[in-house]
Amino acid sequence: MPKAASSKKPRHKAGAPATKRAGARKASAEEVSSRLRIRVRAYESKILDLSVKQIIDTALRYDAKVEGPIPLPTEKKIYTVNRAAFVYKNAREQFEMRIHKRLIDIVNPSGKVIEALTNMSLPSGVNIDVKLI
Repeated sequence: MPKAASSKKPRHKAGAPATKRAGARKASAEEVSSRLRIRVRAYESKILDLSVKQIIDTALRYDAKVEGPIPLPTEKKIYTVNRAAFVYKNAREQFEMRIHKRLIDIVNPSGKVIEALTNMSLPSGVNIDVKLI
């Protein structure tokens, strides 16, 4: 015998939220045409913060809109090494390497900003990845 139709309400309204979301995405895509995403990495946080400050100051000198710095999760690499060979298995030493990361977005960068950032010299130990989005 077939079951009677249930009186449960539908979970969502058909089409209403989807149109609002799509409209919001289109508006934000029109506002921001291009971004320069700079990802800065270093083993020492002090050198990293100085480099980020230098990048932001350079971008602001040319009236660019800067978003960030956004701190990203610190990457930890842990290495365990035996202190002695053979018998002393429980005698171990652990070494840790931390990689600190920051993210900077420059909205609608001009040619002068990009040229100034490429000619900038940063301290050794700082790694930079630049993407144009």
